[in-house]
Amino acid sequence: MANIDPAALQQFKSEVALKFQLYNSLFTSLPFHRIEKTGILLSVLLNVCEEGYKKKKSPLQILDEFFASHTSFRTEQERTDLLFRFVQYVERQVVLFDALEDAAFSKINDFSGPGTLKQLISFLQQQEQNKGDLVKDPFCVRMVLTAHPTQFYPGSVLGIIHDLSKALQENNTSLVNSYLQQLGKTPFFKKQKPTPYDEATSLIWYLDNVFYPAVGKILSYAASELSGYLNTDQPLLHMGFWPGGDRDGNPFVTADTTQQVAAALRNSIIKQYYLDVRRLKRRLTFKETDQLIADLEKQLFNEVFGEQPTRSLSAEEMIQQLQQVRDTIVLQHNGLFADRVDNLIQKIKAFGLFYASLDVRQDSSVHEAFFEVIAEQTAAFPQPYSLLEPQQKLEILGGLSALKTIPVFKTPVHQDTLESVNVIARIQQENGEIGCHRYIISHCTSAANVMEVYGLFLLGGWKKETLNIDIVPLFETIDDLQQAGEIMETLYRLPVYRKHLALRKNRQTIMLGFSDGTKDGGYLMANYSILQAKKALTALSEKYEVDVLFFDGRGGPPARGGGKTHKFYASMGKDVSSKEIQLTIQGQTISSNFGTIDAAQFNMEQLLNAGLTAAVKHSLKPTLDEEQDSLLKQLASDGFTAYSSLKNNPAFLDYLSHASALRFYAATNIGSRPAKRGTATRLSLNDLRAIPFVGAWSQLKQNVTGYYGVGTALQLAEQRGDWKKVKDMYQQSLFFKTLMDNCEMAMLKCYFPLTSHLAEHKEFGEIWHMIYSEYERTRKYVLLLSGRSDLMADYPVEQLSVSMRERIVLPLTTIQQYAITRVRELEAAGLAQAKSAELKASYEKLVMRCSFGIINAGRNSA
Repeated sequence: MANIDPAALQQFKSEVALKFQLYNSLFTSLPFHRIEKTGILLSVLLNVCEEGYKKKKSPLQILDEFFASHTSFRTEQERTDLLFRFVQYVERQVVLFDALEDAAFSKINDFSGPGTLKQLISFLQQQEQNKGDLVKDPFCVRMVLTAHPTQFYPGSVLGIIHDLSKALQENNTSLVNSYLQQLGKTPFFKKQKPTPYDEATSLIWYLDNVFYPAVGKILSYAASELSGYLNTDQPLLHMGFWPGGDRDGNPFVTADTTQQVAAALRNSIIKQYYLDVRRLKRRLTFKETDQLIADLEKQLFNEVFGEQPTRSLSAEEMIQQLQQVRDTIVLQHNGLFADRVDNLIQKIKAFGLFYASLDVRQDSSVHEAFFEVIAEQTAAFPQPYSLLEPQQKLEILGGLSALKTIPVFKTPVHQDTLESVNVIARIQQENGEIGCHRYIISHCTSAANVMEVYGLFLLGGWKKETLNIDIVPLFETIDDLQQAGEIMETLYRLPVYRKHLALRKNRQTIMLGFSDGTKDGGYLMANYSILQAKKALTALSEKYEVDVLFFDGRGGPPARGGGKTHKFYASMGKDVSSKEIQLTIQGQTISSNFGTIDAAQFNMEQLLNAGLTAAVKHSLKPTLDEEQDSLLKQLASDGFTAYSSLKNNPAFLDYLSHASALRFYAATNIGSRPAKRGTATRLSLNDLRAIPFVGAWSQLKQNVTGYYGVGTALQLAEQRGDWKKVKDMYQQSLFFKTLMDNCEMAMLKCYFPLTSHLAEHKEFGEIWHMIYSEYERTRKYVLLLSGRSDLMADYPVEQLSVSMRERIVLPLTTIQQYAITRVRELEAAGLAQAKSAELKASYEKLVMRCSFGIINAGRNSA
């Protein structure tokens, strides 16, 4: 069981729950149209919703009753105007709640407790006899900020939240009031779809304001306190970046975009160094150091603000200069302010001139189509590319040379495919090799898919002997995960690829994606398949003497690999390579887990602790023993069968499209990427991206992908007489316990009364009952496992946070369902009249606007 901290719960109640009630009253003075009435009516609506759902009323009935009994509004125009005001109001309530949680973070969480670096030191001290030899190999956590925003706050609002949290920490009511007033006048809605460069700019805000100081604090502490126990030759933390490089399914990412984003990253990190050096200059006024600091300041200023930047800056030279300054301080000035110099040195080691490594990603189908064109227009291939045997492809792709003439590409994406490898070379010149050194292949289904990228670089003029690029296959679907071992063995046995791996220090990064795996196979099967793939790939790589590094493509919610991520890493045994922790950080996970310096530091320490503890323990046990593995395999199989019966129901996607906000996703303007792959008008599960798929279930408050099949699997285990084995596994396996904990989180965010009116629907009633029955079944068996009476009872602070957030947005989910229903009614009646079309457009906008508040409140809902 989890260690429940009553003090933390009390702190949450006083610092967040109580203060929310107090500060919420300030909303009555916000500069909205008729704000006092809006605030009062919203609280009335919340009560009407709660009472109405108890009586099994539909959102349409609830709002019709509300308008009739509590307002004088009779026209639809008047009613929708009020609903839009409610949306504005709730959006800002969510911001207030976010800011209160951020402000209280350091009071609620123990920075010396389990999972922190201070606790890690205590653990290492217990291993004192091995001091200096605990972790031989360099270890690092690589966190990759991705191009999947699912984050509705524009930069201006992020800045207000940041300042609001500070004012709340200081209990400065006057400032809090001012910032709430500012929120009232600041638009939340993005009228235009962001470009990939806009997405990059939004995430650079987090690098500047959160990760730069937080990483500096952690690395400085580690350098002073952990260097005797660990190999700290390389930084323990490394940042990665996808916006501007991730072109999978995003036609708006081009070679120019990639170049611009890399330049923005370089300029931003140099600005941070410049500001730090200026601060140092105010302290290091000694005659032996002042000129050295002044020279460094001048160099940095010229790189950022100079009319003709020399691009001569070198991270290594900066470190040498600062080391010289530090040595002087220690020898002649009793080490005064040496800690500040150390902090900057650690930052430069971690961020270089690149800030975050920019990954390039493209879908394998694009590469295949590209080589079809190359085969048609050059003599590189003896026949059409698609007709070649697999072994022929591998041999030819490994022996390609630079194109003498550039083919005529009719499709822009193929032109960009070739240009992208040239851009990577330019970025490495400007930002350093580590600034852009990985090429990720989505939907990798064969060894040829990997060699296509190898061949692409050769066509672009790169030499085999100096190809300093990590080629990273991404396996996501259940079939792809099962074939991953066979694909990698083919590559490990291929002489040309082995030479390439030798050039890369025999290190192979493999990306495993949770999102499409869950969409494809359900919650249990996806997680089990990824674990099996990691075990198989670890054993295979050891056989071929390759160090395999796993890069986890995790989203925000449990259905996409989110939740208590650090516990998954802590649960890995000897059968899973743990030389590094690499994972994507997406959407609200960035703002909720890494939105402030305190939160970022705490959560990064949790990941470091999980990985380093596992490395020190040199676990002799597998992640699951044979009996546990066999049992989980059966559970995953049963869960997969149950999920497949739902997924393959002919009405499945129609139900989701009918009942949820799915079809409105593309118009929300939260991301540059289209909501689905391909151009087919008929929606298919294969084309549908995981974010809108999972997000639609989340807004519908059914969260199917986070638990469906779990209840059936556990029930069947009980019927087979395996319940004691399941219970033992829950108590003994951290991996399985974490799976179930995250499942509980997904279920706690469900609210079936919202959609209970669909239970009797002639077309979709069956689907609704299937989902609700599985929810109830899963809830029953998960609580039997935990021995608790409530979901997430082991995590009372998070349980209360989720419950409060869900109550705040209950009016929004009701309004959204009401608007979706009205859109359907207007479509069914026909839109011959201009007024009907205008009304429909208004309701569609209302659906989208509700999405913002619902998803922001969920914090990991898409």
